[in-house]
Amino acid sequence: FKWLGFKPCGTTSFLNPFPNRALDITLLALSTGGYEEHSPGRGMNGAGGPTAMMDPLEDPVPGVGTYEDFNTIDWVREKSKDRDRHREITSKSKESMGALLHRISDAFSGWLLMLLVGLMSGALAGGIDISAHWLTDMKEGVCLNGFWFNHEHCCWTSNEPTFKERDKCPDWKSWAELIVGTGEGGFAYVVNYMMFMFWALLFSFLAVTLVKSFAPYACGSGIPEIKTILSGFIIRGYLGKWTLIVKTITLVLAVSSGLSLGKEGPLVHVACCCANILCHLFTKYRKNEAKRREVLSAAAAVGVSVAFGAPIGGVLFSLEEVSYYFPLKTLWRSFFAALVAAFTLRSINPFGNSRLVLFYVEFHAPWHLLELGPFILLGIFGGLWGALFIRANIAWCRRRKTTLLGHYPIVEVLVVAGVTALVSFPNSYTRMSGAELIKELFNDCSLLDSSQLCRYNAGNGLADRPADSGLYTALWQLSLALLFKMGITVVTFGMKVPSGLFIPSMAVGAIAGRLLGVGMEQLAYYNHDWAIFRGWCTPGADCITPGLYAMVGAAACLGGVTRMTVSLVVIMFELTGGLEYIVPLMAATMTSKWVADAFGREGIYEAHIRLNGYPFLEPKEEFEHKSLAVDVMRPRRADPALAVLTQEGMTVEEAEALVASTRYSGFPVVVSQESQRLVGFVLRRDLLISIDNARQRQEGVVSSSQVLFTEHPPAQAADAPPPVRLRSLLDLSPFTVADHTPMDITVDIFRKLGLRQCLVTHNGRLLGIITKKDILKHMAQMANRDPDSILFN
Repeated sequence: FKWLGFKPCGTTSFLNPFPNRALDITLLALSTGGYEEHSPGRGMNGAGGPTAMMDPLEDPVPGVGTYEDFNTIDWVREKSKDRDRHREITSKSKESMGALLHRISDAFSGWLLMLLVGLMSGALAGGIDISAHWLTDMKEGVCLNGFWFNHEHCCWTSNEPTFKERDKCPDWKSWAELIVGTGEGGFAYVVNYMMFMFWALLFSFLAVTLVKSFAPYACGSGIPEIKTILSGFIIRGYLGKWTLIVKTITLVLAVSSGLSLGKEGPLVHVACCCANILCHLFTKYRKNEAKRREVLSAAAAVGVSVAFGAPIGGVLFSLEEVSYYFPLKTLWRSFFAALVAAFTLRSINPFGNSRLVLFYVEFHAPWHLLELGPFILLGIFGGLWGALFIRANIAWCRRRKTTLLGHYPIVEVLVVAGVTALVSFPNSYTRMSGAELIKELFNDCSLLDSSQLCRYNAGNGLADRPADSGLYTALWQLSLALLFKMGITVVTFGMKVPSGLFIPSMAVGAIAGRLLGVGMEQLAYYNHDWAIFRGWCTPGADCITPGLYAMVGAAACLGGVTRMTVSLVVIMFELTGGLEYIVPLMAATMTSKWVADAFGREGIYEAHIRLNGYPFLEPKEEFEHKSLAVDVMRPRRADPALAVLTQEGMTVEEAEALVASTRYSGFPVVVSQESQRLVGFVLRRDLLISIDNARQRQEGVVSSSQVLFTEHPPAQAADAPPPVRLRSLLDLSPFTVADHTPMDITVDIFRKLGLRQCLVTHNGRLLGIITKKDILKHMAQMANRDPDSILFN
């Protein structure tokens, strides 16, 4: 990959690395597999003759039944292969003790794999959390007791029993204190400012350079690509070991640089990389792409489990947002893997608070029914922000794709990191990391709390407290932080560094929620006699919790951006430990989804999938048009006739010429060119590999040899060259629909069976073919979008 040619993530596109392999990147071109027909009683030796005719699949031919890069798997064939393998193991288990043990180990292998995925992902997530916290604090200073301590841990090890200020202790020195000997004054402020920018630029430069040089696929959040992979698409290297190593390192650097991004989305990518690598230890998963995708679905749950410390929310996230095929067995294994990962992360204890997440809080005051009004207002804000963010980010990403901006990713990352650091440092709420900001905003103030957001004239204790000037200053800073976060996140998401969207979206919502919460609190304090407060918010009562509003706002904004609902609510109450607040979370999340859907039904991940032209058939999207299969199929009226093979009568030379003259990856097989009666479907890759194999292994095969797809060979002249029998390659039961089948039914068939192509017939006579790309182009055309965008543009 040259850097100018690398376009795999976020807002960029894929280049076809096999331009001479005639990949059409359609589902016809994506189809590199059909059914394999294995009949044990089907002998491939001809009757008589000096040269035995061979079946190329009698012995396994390397490459047959496998998939090329940027192709879609055949779900039906893969599931059929797994069923056949399972039946064989079960039948042999009755013959010997060794076979029985093999059957037991085969059944146990899935659970063992889930255990390994959970352990590996939890350990990596713990290391990422600890490293990111340490490097983030390094931008502001260093610990004298040991440079490897972050700020909090440094002060824990201090011998001083009390500290004058909340964030200062004798063992932690700012860069100004180390360089100029004092932390006070204008010059010291400038020194700290410059060092903050230096570390931010250094971390971001290292992150983008490592991604560029070693693993181009390590950029972005990875969730759009993982959704596409789980739908059956193959992207070689996207879940490989180099991607895992580089993404783990650069994720720490990117988060530590202070860019407006999170590590939660990329942790899903990291967990899926772990699962893909560990799959190679087990034959059952190494050789079956459909089985491997079941493991990847569970790994997506593991990623969210370690990102948020929410194992149940992770399972629901995988089910609701990411997975394309999610059987009940995968649900159980996802639950187990998420449990193991959460246990591993808890054992590492990366935050030092005996919790799985940094911003775990518990609210003590109950909420009142009348507060649903402000909660719904937060939902409206989250929906509007989500719709605005998606449109702005996609517009910016499209501009990056079509201008010189996309040619200089290192410069772009450095400029954005520099601007972020320059603007962030003066404001304490933008200077801190996103997770720390959310923790601060979720915080429920106590009497001993030194946070600026808890500056109340607390003469009467916790309840009934008016704000003082310090709180108003904090609110102004939060308002500026809100505007800055909303703008900078638009240009940050999609750059060539690992970048998640969960934390920035939650931060925007948490700021808005805290502002509204403090406003409601002060409104209730000064207007106890209003009808809406009378009876439940009396003088002296602690009736409104600003931190709860921050939590609801965070859920609303994240829901508006991603359109998550059930999994989001579960994740949020797992974060806070408060089952009591499910109703406010549900109200805000549902409102944000309704409002955002009014402006467009796509979430941010679906929008990026469409921007990149991935062949992904969205399960949530409804097909509302009245077209028929004959309206979508190819060939159209002005197109050349459909390229087909005949079951007999074609020579090797003619078959090779047909393949060379077309760009399709599969060919229908018919009885004859005149009758067009359908026999089956054969795949380009298998056809070429088998013909080449026959030339090498079967004596006498020449260009004039016949290619036969029949079960019984026809009579041939004595001096005729031996034929090449390829019936084993033939899918004898390809999926077909009648020409007048409504397209909404056809689309459902594609979605639920994971098809790549479907043949169209009329009274048994072949008329044409419909591929997944044809459906996607037709749906784009019906939605007034460019149909040619359904390609790696």
